[in-house]
Amino acid sequence: MLRADEGASAGYKLYAPLRSHSTYLIDEHGAVAHEWKSDAPPGQSVYLLESGNLLRCERVASEVFEGGGQGGRVREYDRDGKVVWEYVCADERRLQHHDIEPLPNGNVLMIAWELVSEKEALAAGRNPRLLPAKQLWPDMLLEIEPTRPSGGKIVWEWHAWDHLVQHFDPELPNYAEIASAPQRIDVNISTREPEPTKAELEELEKLRKLGYAGDDARPRGGDGGGPGRGADWHHCNSVHYSPELDLIVLSSRELSELWFIDHSTTTEQARGSSGGRWGRGGDLVFRWGNPRWSGQPGERTLFGQHDAQWIPAGFPGAGNILLFNNGERGEREWSSADELRLPFTREALADFANVKVELVGSWRSPDFCGHISGAQRLASGNTLICAGETGRVVELTPSGECVWEYLNPHGGDVAPMGGPRGRRGPGGDGDRRGPPPGGPGGRGGGPGDARALFRATHLAPDHPGVVKLLAK
Repeated sequence: MLRADEGASAGYKLYAPLRSHSTYLIDEHGAVAHEWKSDAPPGQSVYLLESGNLLRCERVASEVFEGGGQGGRVREYDRDGKVVWEYVCADERRLQHHDIEPLPNGNVLMIAWELVSEKEALAAGRNPRLLPAKQLWPDMLLEIEPTRPSGGKIVWEWHAWDHLVQHFDPELPNYAEIASAPQRIDVNISTREPEPTKAELEELEKLRKLGYAGDDARPRGGDGGGPGRGADWHHCNSVHYSPELDLIVLSSRELSELWFIDHSTTTEQARGSSGGRWGRGGDLVFRWGNPRWSGQPGERTLFGQHDAQWIPAGFPGAGNILLFNNGERGEREWSSADELRLPFTREALADFANVKVELVGSWRSPDFCGHISGAQRLASGNTLICAGETGRVVELTPSGECVWEYLNPHGGDVAPMGGPRGRRGPGGDGDRRGPPPGGPGGRGGGPGDARALFRATHLAPDHPGVVKLLAK
């Protein structure tokens, strides 16, 4: 399906279907301008670099981590699909997932889970009733300086586990009233019941068919379900960097919060609570979306959001935050792209309870999508929305008029996750078993299951990477 009306932005869309080994660049008429092929499904985001090369997260098998958004490897492909660089972040202590951010200096910022044992969690003040998985996977950030043709050096890191508060045991570290330390993360935040509900199991099956989460028979802690569920504590699903502010914004779907982190710190400062441009070390410079978790006043405004990003300089709304506000069954049963204005000064963000955050725009998604999805501001002032579960991408004017619509027709060469497993380890995807039986939708699913996208990105015709890629 393609609809292109007057007012649609010229250019291309880049996306990687969740159940495909291919990444596509399509033109404004829906025709494939370029395709890259891999030996693994995405894990999850893809980027076109200014060189014309593709930077792609990929899913690899893990004996420790398995959950929604699982990745483990980042690869750079040239125009012809040759791997020119790769970095594997998949071992017994950590696993890259969901998103990366190419930085202006050529480094790559990535989100990863790190393993915290039951003993470590209890020593930090976690209530034992809130450890059904007997482990936690708090998120961390790693900045990688690439080395060619493979590998890289960690030049900066930040760990959520370094910035805790707890009000469970006064004899253990970081004991305080939660509301007195909004810049720190309550170690006893828990969004899951000890046993999965019927609704959760139905959601899991849906995500498995989409190719986003799977293997519900294994004892894992993420959205993959099973007896080890609940370890994926934060489930951060996007990372974005502002060079003007030297700030990082992380989107925690599990907590329905945005976290703002100071990138100007050294790694040592990032472990503590002082230093850096914003004066807080690695503590949260600000958080927004669900004041329940920090004991602050105000209403919940975010519901499982994805793809939080600063609108770039020179674009309408520059400096504001745009995100896909997914919604939640029984709470907010619609999805939207929301634009937020925050006062990004050290003085304005000093008192979390009194920071004024303004919703300056909201555009309804064509489909309700409780998972994945994304939004992007275009130079024209229009907003691109990717309804990820259905694979529908639309471009809306500031008034909400749809001027471009596309339904992804690609995907389905990777079977739904779960079932018999393939080759394991950092080199194997564990899911490449040939085309799924039962047509494009795969086993037990309809045709729409194979269309799912993590997100779609618009690229202008004069984007340096597009110019170099298509000139050859």
